[in-house]
Parts: sequence; structure tokens; C-alpha cells
Amino acid sequence: MRHRVSKKTLNRTKDQRRALISGLAAQIIEHGKVDTTLAKAKVVKPFVEKMVTKAVKANRSGDKIVKFNAVKNLRKHLRSESAIKKLMEEVSLLFMERPGGYTRIVKTGERAGDRALTARIEFVESLEKAKAKTKVPAQAGKAKPKTSEKEKAEKIPEERKDEKNTK
Repeated sequence: MRHRVSKKTLNRTKDQRRALISGLAAQIIEHGKVDTTLAKAKVVKPFVEKMVTKAVKANRSGDKIVKFNAVKNLRKHLRSESAIKKLMEEVSLLFMERPGGYTRIVKTGERAGDRALTARIEFVESLEKAKAKTKVPAQAGKAKPKTSEKEKAEKIPEERKDEKNTK
């Protein structure tokens, strides 16, 4: 009997379950979203959240040793080097200000063949929109010319000038 056992087995052995979760997590990190069954999405969500949290904490610290240890720890759970690289360089920077809740599960209905409940697990903020936000405009780096005191005084509306003179 399974009294007080809280994990979901997904009808797989421990090794098969680890491989499934690791593979799904890598796909979510690389592509931003994955369509799967609802049960698998519910199992992989906390795993992905923990991986993103580790990457965010490592990037917040700024210490090379902390980053190295975080990558080492991520390699233990994620087998894909491209997923680890994207997690450390893009995803963690996207969620630096967010305290948690990096993913969401959206139910997508039933599968045609076996009527299994399906869902899409995705990041709360899409990676494509984040790239667009982080792009620096062309004129953002240019310094504005300083205005002199005379020019500032000329820009003050007439009404404000009158108020200054009466005081």
C-alpha cells in the first residue's frame, strides 16, 4: 500500500521517471513551452521552478564560484548542455526580479487517441517578448546635450515666470 507516499510515479521506475522529468525540463528551458499530459506537467513544474531558482540565485550573487557550483548542480539534474547554458544566460536574467512562480500550466483539452488530459507548461513571460524588451534603442546610449541656465529659464512658461517675479 502507498500510505503517506506523496510522489507521483507516472507508472515508471525511478530511473525512467528521472530521465522523463529531466528531458521535459530541458525542452521547456530550450523552447519556452512544451505540450504534454497534465500529470507529467504537474510533476515537472516544481522541478523546473527549482532549476530556475538555482540559476537566478547564482546570477544574483555575481560570484564566479557560486555560478560554477550552480552549473555543476544543474548538470546533475539536466543532461542538456544547451539547456543549462540558456538557463544561466537568458532565463535566469529574465526572472531576476521575480520572487517565484516562473511557469504556468494551461489545460489544452483531451488527446484524441486515449482521451488523456493534455496541458501546455510554459514560462510566465515568453522568451521572445523578453528579448524584444531587452534590446537597447539606437539613441539610448547617446548623451543628451546639457542645457544652460538661460535655456532652462526660457523653457519656463510665462505663468511660472510671473509667479517667480511676484514672490
